[in-house]
Amino acid sequence: MPNPIPSDVQKSIDAQLASGRYSTSGEVLRAALRALEEEEEDLVAVRAAVDEWRAGDEGKPLAEVFDQIRNNDKPNGTSE
Repeated sequence: MPNPIPSDVQKSIDAQLASGRYSTSGEVLRAALRALEEEEEDLVAVRAAVDEWRAGDEGKPLAEVFDQIRNNDKPNGTSE
């Protein structure tokens, strides 16, 4: 049994289709679900980092992390 799509969600789907970025509503929904999964993975990683911090892991100084990002270094210190 198909589930009806709420009108506000359908409007968002239609806007994405009108943008030309997607060809079908299925593509829009798959992209939305992928984005949701990525967001949930990020949230899990942030929660794990907070738990580590609360457990006493001081992590790395922010300046060191920024330097790694600027130098395109991996977190373990090796270049890509």
